[in-house]
Amino acid sequence: MRTLAFDGRMGASGDMLLAALLDAGADPDALAPVEDALDLRYDVGTVDKNGIAATRVRVVFADDRQRTRGQAHGGHGDHDHGHHTHDHDGHDHDAATGTPAEGHGPHRTYPEVIEIVESMGLSEAVEADAKAIFRLLGEAEAAVHDTDLDDTHFHEVGADDAIADVVGVALLLDDLDVERVVTTPLSTGDGSQEMAHGEYPIPAPAVVEIAADASWSLRGGPVDAELLTPTGAAILAHVAEGVDALPTLDVDASGYGAGGYDFPERPNVLRALVGDGGRRLDRDEITVLETNLDDASPELLGGLQETLKAAGARDVTILPTTMKKSRPGHLVKVIVRPEDAERVAHRLAVETGTLGVREHGAGHRWVAGRDFETAEIDVDGDTHEVAVKIASDADGDPYDYSAEYDDALSVATATGLPVREVMRRAEAAVRGE
Repeated sequence: MRTLAFDGRMGASGDMLLAALLDAGADPDALAPVEDALDLRYDVGTVDKNGIAATRVRVVFADDRQRTRGQAHGGHGDHDHGHHTHDHDGHDHDAATGTPAEGHGPHRTYPEVIEIVESMGLSEAVEADAKAIFRLLGEAEAAVHDTDLDDTHFHEVGADDAIADVVGVALLLDDLDVERVVTTPLSTGDGSQEMAHGEYPIPAPAVVEIAADASWSLRGGPVDAELLTPTGAAILAHVAEGVDALPTLDVDASGYGAGGYDFPERPNVLRALVGDGGRRLDRDEITVLETNLDDASPELLGGLQETLKAAGARDVTILPTTMKKSRPGHLVKVIVRPEDAERVAHRLAVETGTLGVREHGAGHRWVAGRDFETAEIDVDGDTHEVAVKIASDADGDPYDYSAEYDDALSVATATGLPVREVMRRAEAAVRGE
C-alpha cells in the first residue's frame, strides 16, 4: 500500500505541508487552480535548515503572473498561524520574490470560504477534502468563540494565503496518489503566543479543539515556540491517521518542508516519507461499553446479541465473572461506533435493568474486509451450494476462507458427509483448488 508518513516531531503548518509534499515529488503544476482563482502565487525555493536542504514555500501576492511551477524545490516556509498570531521573528521574507500574503487580505466567514473553494473547478475528491478541512477549522473557531459555524469569521485563516495552503495541500496529495497518510505524534511547542485577544499558552485553543477529534496525539515541546498551527492541525486531522512511530516503509521518496523558525540545535522541518507500507487491515473507529450483571437470566443474555446489534452494536461479548460476596455474574462488553454509544448504552440499560454502563475511551480496531461467495460442490452427481466468507486486507488480498456452518450442516444432513468435509470442499472451491 502506497503510504505517506509525516514525522511530526517539529509540528506542522500549512506551508510546511505544502513544501514537504513538493519536496517528496508532488508536481507544482498541480497548484495551478489556486493561482488561477486567487491573486496569489506560490514562491518556491531552497533554504538550509541546520545542514538540511529543505523546501520553502511562500504564498505571495501576484505582482506579476510569473509562476514558480517547475522550479527546483526546497526552501524556507513560514508557519501559518490561524486566526490568532502573526509572523515569527526570523522569517526570511526577503527570500521570496513577491509581497508575502500571510495574514493579509479579507477575513471571510465560513460560507464565503466554501463559496471560493467551490468556484475553483477542482475535482470532486479535492474539493471534498478542502471543504472538510475548512469545516474542521470553522467548527474549532466556533467552539472557541461560542459562535455559530456560519457566522464564524476565520480572521487570518480565511485570508487568501490560508485558502492557498489548504487547497494547495489537497491538490498535492491528490497528485501524489497515496492510499494512506499517517503522522507520528505532533509537537506543539511550549510557552505562550500573542493572539488577537491576548496572550495564550501554546498549543492554541483552536489546535486543542481540532486535536480532540483527531486520531493522532499531541506532545509538548521540544522548544518554546508555536510549532503546530490550526491550519496544519486541521489538514492532518482530516487526511492522516495517528501512529506512535514511523511505520515500516520501503521508501521511494522523501521530502523536507521548512518552517519559519531557526533553532540552534533543531532543524525546523517537517519530514515526509513516501513508499510501500505493506499490507494492513482497515481501521475501524470504536468505543467499548460494558456493565456487570448479577441477576440476568439465560434467556435475557441470549437475546442481547440481537437486540443490541439492532440498536447499532458492532459486537457483543458476554463473559462469566465473580461479583460481590463471590456471587456468580456476567460481564457484558459491547463494541460500538463512538456516535452510536449513547443509544446502545440506553438500550443495554433498558434490556438488562443495569444501573450503570461504563464507556472506555474511543479507540480503534483493525478489521478485515468481508465478502461472501457461493461455492458449488458435487456430491454423488448432485450440486449443493455453500456460502463462504472471504477475509481480505485493505489491499483486497484474501487471507482466510470460512464456509458458513449452517449451509454446511444442511448439505451434510442431506448427503451424509461430515460437516467438516463439506466445509473443506466449499472453501477449496472458492480458493480455486
